[in-house]
Amino acid sequence: MVDFSTLKVGDALPERSYTATNVSLFCYNAAIWNPHRIHYDERYTTDVEKHPGVVIDGPLQGDWLSQAVTNWIGDAGTLVSFGYSNRKASYLGETLTSGGTITSIDPATGEVGVDIHIRNEQDEVTSPGSAVVRFPV
Repeated sequence: MVDFSTLKVGDALPERSYTATNVSLFCYNAAIWNPHRIHYDERYTTDVEKHPGVVIDGPLQGDWLSQAVTNWIGDAGTLVSFGYSNRKASYLGETLTSGGTITSIDPATGEVGVDIHIRNEQDEVTSPGSAVVRFPV
């Protein structure tokens, strides 16, 4: 469990790696009612949309980012704001890693700012974001 009193600017959140599969992408898109074929139909994706492979959803990567924060804080704090941007496409077969770094700590309010990211196998940030969590003080 995270102890607010021990946090420091520059501390890293635990990283987690994800390797999507055809089945996980199909199930995710079915759950969010996203019928766009680039997320499950390889032939359509490469022949019609001209991507090099099946595209990993931006919203799924956003879910992975929010999980990076909520898994880190557990029951010790509350996620009060969250945002991200998908900057570069990621494709089926790639392993993506979520993580983040503490950027600010307000001892008076218990608020902690965090820069979060998804990185690809080339260590490029494909989805940067930020979050604010609040711990009881």
